[in-house]
Amino acid sequence: MNLPNEFNQLWTRRFAWLLAAVLIFRTVFMLFFCAQADLAGDEAYYWDWGRVPDWGYYSKPPMIGWLMAGVSWLTGNSEWGIRALALLLGTGTLVLIFALARLLYSAKAAFMTVVLILLTPASAGLNLFLTIDAPLLLTWSAALALFWAAVEKPSCWVRWLLLALVIGLGTLSKQMMLVFPLLMIVFAMVSRADRQLLRNPRFWFSMLIGAAFLLPVLWWNDQHAWITLEHTKHHFDTKSVGFGKWLTRALEWPGVQALVYSPVTWAALIYILLAGFRHWSQMARRERFLILFSAPALIVFSLLALRQRINPNWPAVFYVPAFILVGAWFTAHLPVQGFVTWRLWTLRVAGFVTLLLHLALPVVFLTSLNGHPKLNALRGWEQVGQQMGQYLEKVPRPQQTQVLALGHRYHAAQLAFYMPQHPRLFRFEPLGHAMSQYEVWPGLEQHLGDDVLIMTDKPMPQAVESCFEKVEPLGKITLADGDEGRVFEVFLGQKLKTWTKVGV
Repeated sequence: MNLPNEFNQLWTRRFAWLLAAVLIFRTVFMLFFCAQADLAGDEAYYWDWGRVPDWGYYSKPPMIGWLMAGVSWLTGNSEWGIRALALLLGTGTLVLIFALARLLYSAKAAFMTVVLILLTPASAGLNLFLTIDAPLLLTWSAALALFWAAVEKPSCWVRWLLLALVIGLGTLSKQMMLVFPLLMIVFAMVSRADRQLLRNPRFWFSMLIGAAFLLPVLWWNDQHAWITLEHTKHHFDTKSVGFGKWLTRALEWPGVQALVYSPVTWAALIYILLAGFRHWSQMARRERFLILFSAPALIVFSLLALRQRINPNWPAVFYVPAFILVGAWFTAHLPVQGFVTWRLWTLRVAGFVTLLLHLALPVVFLTSLNGHPKLNALRGWEQVGQQMGQYLEKVPRPQQTQVLALGHRYHAAQLAFYMPQHPRLFRFEPLGHAMSQYEVWPGLEQHLGDDVLIMTDKPMPQAVESCFEKVEPLGKITLADGDEGRVFEVFLGQKLKTWTKVGV
């Protein structure tokens, strides 16, 4: 559909005003959130990665560590800096999605696509927490736009080279980006008008160069017993369960997805994708492009949910093309019939869910509801870090004292971030094999003879206590969380005698 340029310019201006308003609101909300909540465990964990830039880490490629290193250098290890980067990456993703939808359909369809995305809890979370999904969604959206641009002008080397660069950066962000080249091949095979791409050297060159970005990551993994691959394999481990638990787990997949993307909006996404298959012969090349980069992967995840639990963020990138299709459906660009009331209720329900989410957080944080266990994980770590910092200042040999956190890897990460000294943190893993990046890095075996300040929320393991000449209790750190609270005991292990390096 060819629309007047003035029409597209009008909706592009409206998008610019909308984006500016959203950016201002989210900046204010982000600053409020930083004042009420500490870093999430994963954020602190990835921040600690950033202090040791490398070509790979225990569970992920290196991009998130590099981003954390950069933003920490620029903003001085601040919470607001980390959250601001998440906001900037999320905003950039919206701009790219708008540009792609405008290129495929119209500025009005692109505007509606962005509105639908903004009115989801997923979008709010993506812009509040800096995790690996923020750079992945940015690079995936850029790859979609560049691939379509290259398909439209397959003789242009610049477009293919830019696509190769974005695929490479996405591969350094998260393993999921490896699926993108496979979908490029599927599209070229399925779309009769684009099968000549299979004979275009630029097409294959872009994938080859993009994949080449993975070579340093593979080298790093080869040096570390392929630890990332081993960790990824565990995501697909499963065990037999009873019918009731299996049914609950299977129903959890659609339930959580509907919650993350707003119930009626998610139903519209599924409806449009199913209608796209049903009316495949009537679909234009652009619809087939969007469907192929969305529906097959979502079907695979749905089938996978029948055998194991699926993390809600895993299929996130495959919803981007689906949202563009729904935006096109809203603006009558698709040969798919739909009820006008459905479209209205999509916006109404999504708007209500978004409003409720943004109102609920201040209400919960500023009232007695703030003792909820889920919120406790985001609060109190600054207090713990400050008190641990005071303990570290009082030890007899501060320059020869290391810091050890027992328990979950988040304990070590949060201490590393919130202790004023930002010390190097160590961790004890009772299972005897690597369960986090802390076991990949050199351990306390390099600090024999040093004292060790120890924090634990469980009884001191004999395996740890026996490593020192003496272990002296120093005190407790108590956080008032609801009725029970959290208690951490602090010990000083004097003169480390031995420490066994966990096998990788």
